[in-house]
Amino acid sequence: MNYHWHWGILAEVSPDGSHTYWQTLLLGTGWTLATALAAWMLALTIGSLVGVLRTTPYPWLVRLGQAYVELFRNIPLLVQMFLWYFVLPELVPARFGTWLKQLPDASFWTAVVALGFYTSARVAEQVRAGITSMPRGQRLASLALGLTLPQAYVYVLLPMAYRVVLPPLTSEFLNIIKNSAVALTIGLMELTARARAMQEFSFQVFEAFTAATLIYIVINIAVTFTMRRVERLVAVPGYIGAAARPLTS
Repeated sequence: MNYHWHWGILAEVSPDGSHTYWQTLLLGTGWTLATALAAWMLALTIGSLVGVLRTTPYPWLVRLGQAYVELFRNIPLLVQMFLWYFVLPELVPARFGTWLKQLPDASFWTAVVALGFYTSARVAEQVRAGITSMPRGQRLASLALGLTLPQAYVYVLLPMAYRVVLPPLTSEFLNIIKNSAVALTIGLMELTARARAMQEFSFQVFEAFTAATLIYIVINIAVTFTMRRVERLVAVPGYIGAAARPLTS
């Protein structure tokens, strides 16, 4: 293959006239991280609530949580992104729909909502699994001590459940960073979209996407090492995820 490699393209000025291509990729990285972090906060909040609902002793709440998970988990992310961005403004009242269309950074907020709801269904499954893995006596002991059911969740069950499911939650956070690339389909100029624009303007496709790949790898490695350290700090001996301790004689 007669491809002309030109890594110096990263230092050349991009068509906007004010940034180099490398700086443009870093700007896209900023949007990627902002989208992932905002969507993760939404996903963790809603996912935790739905996960709790699925473990309550009230059947109608359990069915409600199950319906939520099945709805958002079984619709592809790309379809959900299009529904939020193109369909929702046409279904709501005209004045509200016009406001949504004219909202500054509309593609960013749409991506946050779509990613947040999509990932929240997966987080809900993790949280539910963490709570159900707790010994049944913990819930009963909490109630016997005079705690209400919400207090038992907040002070006893959820703190332990989060420790147990921290590794899979880390994987979900890594997924949300990678899934943010889907937002380019609705016009968000995140990292992948910036790399695509770079290759369209410069025709240096391999340099553009190699640089973007390396940035994704660095981000994911940083997140992985950080969360491994957090896992060691919060692990409770005797539970899943706790590091094994050497035997002493």
